[in-house]
Amino acid sequence: MADVRESLPTAAAPAPRGRGAGRRWTALVVLCVSLLMVTLDNTILNVALPTLVRELGATTTQLQWIVDAYALVFAGVMLVSGRSADRFGRRRVFITGLAVFGSASTWAAYSGSVGMLIAARAAMGLGASMMMPATLSIITDVFREPVERRRAIGVWAAASGLGIAIGPVAGGLLLEHFWWGSVFWVNLPFAAAGLVCAPLLVPESRNPAPLRLDPVGSLLSILALGLLLWGVIEAPVRGWTSPLALGAISGGLLALACFVLWERRSDHPMLNLDFFRERRFSVATAAVSLAMFGLFGALFVLTQFLQFDLGYSALQTGLRMVPVAGLLALVAPLSPVLVRWAGSKAAVGSGLLAISGGLWQVAAAGGGATYPKVLPGFLLLGLGAGLVVPAALDSLMGTLPPGDTGVGSATNGVSVQLGGALGVAVIGSLLTTRYQGRMRPPLAPYHLPAGVSDTVLGSLGGALGLAARVGGGTGRLLAGLARSAFGSGMVLGLGVGAVVAAAGAALVLLALPARPRRPLSGPEPADPANPADPAGPSGPAGENGIRE
Repeated sequence: MADVRESLPTAAAPAPRGRGAGRRWTALVVLCVSLLMVTLDNTILNVALPTLVRELGATTTQLQWIVDAYALVFAGVMLVSGRSADRFGRRRVFITGLAVFGSASTWAAYSGSVGMLIAARAAMGLGASMMMPATLSIITDVFREPVERRRAIGVWAAASGLGIAIGPVAGGLLLEHFWWGSVFWVNLPFAAAGLVCAPLLVPESRNPAPLRLDPVGSLLSILALGLLLWGVIEAPVRGWTSPLALGAISGGLLALACFVLWERRSDHPMLNLDFFRERRFSVATAAVSLAMFGLFGALFVLTQFLQFDLGYSALQTGLRMVPVAGLLALVAPLSPVLVRWAGSKAAVGSGLLAISGGLWQVAAAGGGATYPKVLPGFLLLGLGAGLVVPAALDSLMGTLPPGDTGVGSATNGVSVQLGGALGVAVIGSLLTTRYQGRMRPPLAPYHLPAGVSDTVLGSLGGALGLAARVGGGTGRLLAGLARSAFGSGMVLGLGVGAVVAAAGAALVLLALPARPRRPLSGPEPADPANPADPAGPSGPAGENGIRE
């Protein structure tokens, strides 16, 4: 395959003016509102995790699966969805994803068990995997001029941050007045509005010369991600040296190696690995993944810390998470300004350093710290994520030829979800391992029945629930022991997250180019069968080669 830089267009396409320019921004509103639904769901669920412990008896490991089932399918299928969007139409795939996401949200709301909820979350991940790359590829295709594209991506990232900001408060309000399933019902108005507005306001586009689909690559990518996450999440329960855990992790790495070999040999790869030869693409992808590792892992731990350790209600927890997401939403639109002034390296590197500093600050405060003591760390997390995401996205998407924006934006989505899933898996597993390691020795002399022991060791919420039922001095002793063990695990997990984010910052500062080497936007290539028609043989082209 030729180096990706050889296929980059060298001249920017003129931006449409007048009514066409207005329609681009209208389409952006529809796409961003739908994206807000996806990100809203993530943070609403984080606030609801302690409720799921109480209502469904979920253990910490099961909570990890409730979060990561969504991320696993999201990341595993997104490259297929991105390639399908380029081939069959980006708007068509986006609308299909909306319908799947809305239906799966209804299923999740009425799940009667942890297993059913995990399955419903996986189905939601399928819908989200179709929506996310389509939104970003449509935006990249519609906004061809680099400055406008940066602004549009900044708005897109701000919508994502707004969803994160609204989610904790909305989840807290719903849980104060309704049952836990109501946190999924909030998706339905957004899905319905998107299904009505998208066919009317969002232009259709596709790659006029798409590659064939790659089912072998798709299966290998899903197998690799699934085995790796299963091994990391289950290792604290089964033992890090157990044959099952080691076998799953080894199998995941083997499947990943097979995926790389297959994609290099295939004449129609799902992911063009030549893209990664361009450092602006590969380093930006890694930076997003490492940033989300710290952010998602922190959110998983901190919502439990605020409710179980500090005793806040779901609504109080939601309000105290607002500084993280609110600052993210505020900073994200300003990140492109920093990119224009100082370059991508400065914006992405400083963002990762802020995330690392935030994780270190919360970890240094330790378990049992008061909210004011951890607030500076919360603010640094929001600041860092707001800087990293838009700047890395602009670097990544600005490297791609227009015909590959679907799979390119899917690559970004995979980096987000894979980083987040690994953050929840690794930080959550370190928390569980330390928690159980601190709890087992003091409990060993009491020879607790297996069911009681599983409850205490399964989660901090389970231990506190049992302590409340026992009462008296014994109950207080158990609660204090459980909180201390959880705090120790939190310090370990967040400390590792800080190291990962700091390593990402070092990578960016050493390897990410500050500026593109040449203009990176241009008109979409003409269909080989009809070079005069930029929309291809399937229909007349609108402005910028986009079929209405």
